Amino acid sequence: MIGATVDRIAAGSTSVAASAWREAWRRLVRDPRARVSIAGLVVLALLGFLAPLLAPFDPRAQLDVADAARLAPSLAHPFGTDQFSRDVLSRVLHGARTSLGIALVAVAVSATIGTLYGAVAGWCGGVVDAVMMRLLDGLLAVPRLLLLVGVLAVRGEVGIGMLTLLLGLTGWFGVSRLVRAEVLSMRERDFVLAARALGASGTRILRAHLLPNVMAPVLVAASLGAGHVVVLEAGLSYLGVGVRPPQPSWGNMLLDASGSAGTLWWLALFPGLAIVATVLAFTTLGDALRDALDPRQTEAGRAIG
Repeated sequence: MIGATVDRIAAGSTSVAASAWREAWRRLVRDPRARVSIAGLVVLALLGFLAPLLAPFDPRAQLDVADAARLAPSLAHPFGTDQFSRDVLSRVLHGARTSLGIALVAVAVSATIGTLYGAVAGWCGGVVDAVMMRLLDGLLAVPRLLLLVGVLAVRGEVGIGMLTLLLGLTGWFGVSRLVRAEVLSMRERDFVLAARALGASGTRILRAHLLPNVMAPVLVAASLGAGHVVVLEAGLSYLGVGVRPPQPSWGNMLLDASGSAGTLWWLALFPGLAIVATVLAFTTLGDALRDALDPRQTEAGRAIG
């Protein structure tokens, strides 16, 4: 009897949450910013996924160092060639595959860890919450870029998988604070108190009632975080501790262009535009998600304006 009642409460809570998500989705698809940013990200993802089919040349191949190096954009090479006679268009397409793949997987790792950590801290409260938050404060005290450069410099050359894992393991701190705040605000609400009174376990309440209701800020943070990871990966690769040549990424393409940006302008222009477009799309999508998932912020902003 008690179990059935708890299930009915969970079903009711899930139904309300599903209705809220449907309404948020309707607001999102009506937002022109969301439509443009989603379309841009889909195009970038398809270009990266289909890079082996779309790229006119092997991105690692040195076509002809004597006659095909440093060629300006032309019909044969729309983005030109670099100092090693490699086709820049092919490298940009394969760089999208690398940079976007790293960003999406790293954000998935960080969002998962941050959500679980923040949910446990907010639900347990008391000494457990205090200890977990002080540990988090200690981790936040170390600049992320400095930590990554130090770890990667000590380990030497690392593969893409290890780089992605490191980016994910160092990017969950802010998400955990958001989730903790949401859980703290909901743990004393009527539907949670009712589930507690009926004997539902803490794990069941977290899974069925709280986690579905904290996903809105997590999605916004993940969208904004993906753009940050793209820039961070590019910066690490530019410093020589990220994705290593000959594997193309937008960051190490900028590194290749650093010594000749004044004369071979196309070497830095096209990967730089790809980074800007990707970050702008993720950031715009994050703003649209925030407004769709919490329309009160938009209404407040209009009232102030």
